[in-house]
Amino acid sequence: MNLLSKIITNLSREEKLDFIQYLKKKNRRGDVKNIQLFKLIVAGVSTNLDVKIYGKPAKNTYHALSKRLYDSLIDFIASKSFDGETSEELEILKLLLASRIFFESGESKIGYKTLAKAEKKAKQLDLYSILNEIYHTKIQYAHFNDTLVLKDVLQAANNNMELFNKEYKLNMVYAMIKEELKKANNKPIGAIVKDAFLNFDININNTLTYKSLYQIMSVTSEVAKEQSNYYAIAPFMQDAYTVLRSKHGIEHKHLFYHIEILDLLAMNSFRNKQFVASMGFVKEMEQVMLKSDEKYYNRFLEQLIILKALNYNFTGDYTKALELLLSEQSNSLDIKLITVMCLFQQNKYTKAYEIYKELRHSDNWYIKKKGRIWLLKKNILEILLLIELDKLDLVLLRLHSFKRKYALLLKELEEERALTFVKLIEYYYDNPSNVTSLAFKEKVERSFNWVGAEQEDIFVMSFYAWLKAKMEQKNLYETTLHLVQQ
Repeated sequence: MNLLSKIITNLSREEKLDFIQYLKKKNRRGDVKNIQLFKLIVAGVSTNLDVKIYGKPAKNTYHALSKRLYDSLIDFIASKSFDGETSEELEILKLLLASRIFFESGESKIGYKTLAKAEKKAKQLDLYSILNEIYHTKIQYAHFNDTLVLKDVLQAANNNMELFNKEYKLNMVYAMIKEELKKANNKPIGAIVKDAFLNFDININNTLTYKSLYQIMSVTSEVAKEQSNYYAIAPFMQDAYTVLRSKHGIEHKHLFYHIEILDLLAMNSFRNKQFVASMGFVKEMEQVMLKSDEKYYNRFLEQLIILKALNYNFTGDYTKALELLLSEQSNSLDIKLITVMCLFQQNKYTKAYEIYKELRHSDNWYIKKKGRIWLLKKNILEILLLIELDKLDLVLLRLHSFKRKYALLLKELEEERALTFVKLIEYYYDNPSNVTSLAFKEKVERSFNWVGAEQEDIFVMSFYAWLKAKMEQKNLYETTLHLVQQ
């Protein structure tokens, strides 16, 4: 039941509707109990499901129904995975399988013609693992083709094997970086990436495929997000961008990964306060999203909106940012939290709090969905909101809860300054008249290890801007812009 519920929870609203249609088509009889069970789980019902479905206790029958629903979900998810980019891989695999059937039935001429078609398509998409199978088949049935130069086929197979091994190594680099990230040992980002590449003798150059480039950039960005240190990976991202540009002319074959890469480059530039560069990547990303009949437009629309809104907001065009965010009717956690932040910066605390209250899940749920750093930002933002709304009881409760829950975590992340910041917030709330004093300003200066405006993360600066605005009795938004644009 837990596994079934987890799978269903991860489906989007559209996927849930599609799955119900899938079950309706699959059901051979008028029996709709699988649909009934699915809807009950979606509604959050988790007890006495057998009684609710059959009208009486029927554990064995219910378990059989659960197993059928689980199998149907797996089939549905697997079939959905062939949508879009991977549909081309499926087509190549079909051609490969068909060629083998032709060879086995004695139709070698048709077999080689079909295999040649599969090889051409696989080369265009850099599908080295599938090409291994294609060359294996080509060599196996080479004796059926008198015009085939075996030496050339063997050379092509060996060349492809080298590329396959390189991709395989990159996958191990990806796994190694992920493993280091899980250890929470706070090893510097640059060292994590450098050691992983050295261990497998991999260089960042134009022999990397779009997929490999994206995988490595993705996990590196994940490390940067976990440590709130995008500055450390900026040189690596620049190298990756250089590789991307060297692949000019083949972008149309890798639209999905091309968009993903531009997304990462845009976010990295934004987090490093390079707004012109970030918006350049955003514009390019949107152009690529429009290609191939807007094949991936809806899939990346949420991230496009987030990137545009963040850049607008931190370059002074908060009106355009809020218009974009508030017009987006979605359940995106990121859009909700960014909207709260933007409203907060404009002193629209009541509206911000209304949206914040839509985030009703548990801390553990948010950690699984968005990660620990996201949750910390959410909770600090809530404390600031409650202070501005002067909800005394809730402020004290949240301050106490934050220190109790996150003191150990922040030490593990080497982010004790977040805890220090919360203590300063607490001091301000208890002694608001002292916040403009020289003694308090000196206390703030002594409390943090400043890394400099160029290196500091933009969101960390945004939180500090609130405290600075209080100390200097200035407008929060103007203070924020001054800090991030200096």
